[in-house]
Amino acid sequence: MPSAAGLWYEWHGPADGEVLVLSPGMGGSAGYWAPNLAALSARYRVLLYDHRGTGRSDPLPPGVVSIGSMAEDVRGLLSELGIRRPHFVGHALGGLIGLDLDAQGDVERLVVVNGWAEPDPWFERCFEIRLDLLHKSGPAAYLRAQPAFLYPANWISENIARLDAEAEHQLAHFQPVETLERRVAAARAFRLAGDIGTDILAIIALDDMLVPPNASRKLAERLPGARLAEMKWGGHACNVTDPDTFSRLVLEFLGS
Repeated sequence: MPSAAGLWYEWHGPADGEVLVLSPGMGGSAGYWAPNLAALSARYRVLLYDHRGTGRSDPLPPGVVSIGSMAEDVRGLLSELGIRRPHFVGHALGGLIGLDLDAQGDVERLVVVNGWAEPDPWFERCFEIRLDLLHKSGPAAYLRAQPAFLYPANWISENIARLDAEAEHQLAHFQPVETLERRVAAARAFRLAGDIGTDILAIIALDDMLVPPNASRKLAERLPGARLAEMKWGGHACNVTDPDTFSRLVLEFLGS
């Protein structure tokens, strides 16, 4: 099982292609990108990884966890693999990691999906509700409720059997509760600061029920020269519900 700097990783796509790193959100699992992998790896050398503390990567070390420390994990991975300035696509929490990397000049082009410059009141309340559910009812109930925050209602109804099967798998590989708490705290503590590059695409789902579209728009406004792409439908996990539109937006941006 390949691992570098304490992170499990996996390659897809042509060996001589430009490197594209995909960073998942709060779940931390590389498997999140399965709906987009075929389209993106047809053109790019795609690097998947599990966030530290999740999946097949090493556990979180003691001490404070921050977006900065998560970005340092990626820097360590890239350094051990001999990669300089890859393209980077990050979903939500993964997008915040990309912003930290971009601020230090560590990525070529960056795509942030349903991200934020600072926590929104509704975003904060959603995580309070989810953590309360986790503490009082356990991981199974947390995972059973999770689709309501990630996907449009009609899509949930049409894919309920798939979601139930995924929940069983996620439960078997659920990150430690304390790890999830620390990762949520890092997301809630994030505040955009410093100079950010201009080769950035902010993708926003207009029906995102977890991170309000206005929070994502405010992020785009804080990024000089950033491009903004609005998906009319798809929810917080819009790359899963509408992978064709999502992958097209990413490929058009990276290839422009």
